[in-house]
Amino acid sequence: MANGNSAEARRLYQERHRDRQVPHHNLFQLIHQRLWENVMSQFGAEVMFTDEASFSRDEGNHQQQFSVNVWAGIVGDHLIGPHFLPNRLNGADYRQFLEEVLPELLEDVPLQVRENMYFMHDGAPAHFSLVARQYLDDEYQDRWIGRGGPHPWPPRSPELNCLDFFFWGHLKTLVYATPVENVDQLRERIVASCDIIRNTPEIFLRVRQSMRRRIAACIEANGGHFQHLI
Repeated sequence: MANGNSAEARRLYQERHRDRQVPHHNLFQLIHQRLWENVMSQFGAEVMFTDEASFSRDEGNHQQQFSVNVWAGIVGDHLIGPHFLPNRLNGADYRQFLEEVLPELLEDVPLQVRENMYFMHDGAPAHFSLVARQYLDDEYQDRWIGRGGPHPWPPRSPELNCLDFFFWGHLKTLVYATPVENVDQLRERIVASCDIIRNTPEIFLRVRQSMRRRIAACIEANGGHFQHLI
């Protein structure tokens, strides 16, 4: 009700508890900050952010060209995947992935996290397909975020998805540290580099901290451009 305004919170407290001594407004500021930190930490820990990215032969003039389409997810301290999807992903392929592959990828995630987490994806055409949305409605009910879902995901907002602002860039730096000669080697590099990332101490804690700063900046900018505030 006070919307983070400590003076308003103090006034409401005095209005409702006339027989009590009213705490200093600094206490209300502290309470608001602790609540905000708790909400943000839970948000970063309970949402599984997902995305796909294309990896091709490293820069240069090569006669043989190849590419792979990589899916990955992050929830809490867990990197999910990678998994290789068709280069031209359609709704049926994506539905099959959600229904048959994703549950296996999530087996190492604690049951409590799986039961409480929200699934997030962007508004790509395959994600928006009716068959994909029907599955997400059945499996996650109101606990999924995306176009056409119970919680819309803002379009063109890579600064709020940790795979966009952190993971893909870091992964590509590792994958392309030396030239890639063929598609099998590319796949092997991606898998090995993901293992390096998932085994880096506290890396996902730092990602969540960055996410909290970004969300706070987005709110401060009233949903507008906020990169200059990060």
